[in-house]
Amino acid sequence: MPKVLVIRISSFGDVAMLVPVVYSAAAKYPQVRFSVMTRKAFAPLFENLGFNISVIPLDIKNYHKGIRGYFRVMKRVMSVGFTHVADEHDVLRSKAVRHMMQLTGRKVAHIDKGRKEKKYAIEHKQLSPPLRPTIERYQDVFDKLGFPAPMTFKNFFDFIPRDFFRLKAVATKKTGKWIGIAPFAKHKGKIYPLEKMEKVVELLSKDEDTTIFLFGAGKQEKEILSRWEKKLPRIVNVTGKLNLQNELLLISYLDVMLSMDSANMHLASLVEVPVVSIWGATHPAIGFYGFRQDIENAIQVNDLDCRPCSVYGELPCIRYDYACMGQISEQMVVDRIHKVLNKKES
Repeated sequence: MPKVLVIRISSFGDVAMLVPVVYSAAAKYPQVRFSVMTRKAFAPLFENLGFNISVIPLDIKNYHKGIRGYFRVMKRVMSVGFTHVADEHDVLRSKAVRHMMQLTGRKVAHIDKGRKEKKYAIEHKQLSPPLRPTIERYQDVFDKLGFPAPMTFKNFFDFIPRDFFRLKAVATKKTGKWIGIAPFAKHKGKIYPLEKMEKVVELLSKDEDTTIFLFGAGKQEKEILSRWEKKLPRIVNVTGKLNLQNELLLISYLDVMLSMDSANMHLASLVEVPVVSIWGATHPAIGFYGFRQDIENAIQVNDLDCRPCSVYGELPCIRYDYACMGQISEQMVVDRIHKVLNKKES
């Protein structure tokens, strides 16, 4: 029986984009066993996808840290008897695993991230045609291993019952329109200015038929969102109140999600919720746009010579003013959200 080790350790959004690919491959090849190696925190994304999908969770900050942690990982991996390795990460940690597996006779393949293409696109602002989406690059790896599969994934909750009672910490029933807002990202170049985002929340909260759910992580983000919750009506800050599966469950009931170029865009995509996304230093054409999302809902400034300036948004602004975000008005964001809501009602 073929056994495939699939490696994608981080980051959250990139791991979420792997879900449709793993599901589709496992659905086409029920006789094959697929094991996804990823961070322990991301394991719930794969635990209920199918009978032939399992997870090897990593605690890379403690138990699986460093050289000792690497040998612990290899001991676990070698004991399973994998026949194939799909390295969907292609970083030092995943390379170390795949090279060792290759030396012991396993068939291996790794992702082509298109680093040179992305560098060229950023440096020369060549964004048409768009670069290949990350999900297609993930599929390429399975093709190389001999497991090509059409994309058959639709919705994460096709496999797990949607039990509304699990949301009792944040809601008792759904009334009116539900809007999710995830205002944070890992890098400043991907974050809409918080004072402008607060204004967006304020404008949206004026609709008495609307409930707004704020998504964040960590103490600092929770404090910011809690201030908005106390100041404005019809706001629920869900930070720290739900585990990952229940957060996905809540997102599945939203009518629209407002997100940065961040993991929440990809989580909403897994449950077929339309996403209005705001793009600053990065660009949808680089390959990280949400799975099956409408490109019309990507809000961005298209006439800045310096944009996009990086693949991941980690570089400081060469203008110092982050005009790519500052030039997006609050009303532009609100209008796009209303357009999505109106389309759902029609």
